[in-house]
Amino acid sequence: MSDMSEAPMLGVPASPMDLGGNGLHEAANHYRFLADIPVRLSVEVGSVSLRLAEIMELAEGSVVELDRQANELLDINVNGTLVARGEVVTVDGRFGIRVAEVVTKNVGQARVERRV
Repeated sequence: MSDMSEAPMLGVPASPMDLGGNGLHEAANHYRFLADIPVRLSVEVGSVSLRLAEIMELAEGSVVELDRQANELLDINVNGTLVARGEVVTVDGRFGIRVAEVVTKNVGQARVERRV
């Protein structure tokens, strides 16, 4: 499946008309229970592959160059799946992220990650 349009929808009528003319509202209510499921949102600044020996040589003050340019947008992941890109902002002295673009191609490839 390349996107959610091809995903099977269990328990949802085939067309809005099957719900007596109020189909969109009813279909939205059908999935309301999903809104309470906690997911993990993370932001990736960049990454790099290092040999174990290089990691063991790291010390306080070491600098590790990442694979991303300073002016590039950061990846916003939900449970490890890229969903958007954004830029760092500060909110009351804390880091935040402003969403600049939403990535829709990965929606159908989302996976569940269980954390205990």
